[in-house]
Amino acid sequence: VQLQASGGGLVQAGGSLRLSCAASGRTFSIYHMGWFRQAPGKEREFVAAIRWSGGSTYYADSVKGRFTISRDNARTTVYLQMNSLKPEDTAVYYCAGDRGGGRYYWTADYDYWGQGTQVTVSS
Repeated sequence: VQLQASGGGLVQAGGSLRLSCAASGRTFSIYHMGWFRQAPGKEREFVAAIRWSGGSTYYADSVKGRFTISRDNARTTVYLQMNSLKPEDTAVYYCAGDRGGGRYYWTADYDYWGQGTQVTVSS
């Protein structure tokens, strides 16, 4: 499975961005698709995840109510709509996929990773 993330950029606090992650290859093997982020000097952290089949969604407390994860019906693209952005949301955002059996919030349980896209929120 190959993942290609896009949509990052520079935005003012309170603004919005929409990230996209296109999946190709053996996408039928995906169980969860997730978004993670990594700020300078910090560990990569869970942001949101979606069950590839069924569409159940999960969020980190820090983004709940502000971010929305979704996927297209063809299950080839996952999105992260980010509203009410804060400077502390600044990070490189990565999309990832797992084959199931792991924890949707745990970085090490994901099998496929995209290249990351930078999100910078200015105050």
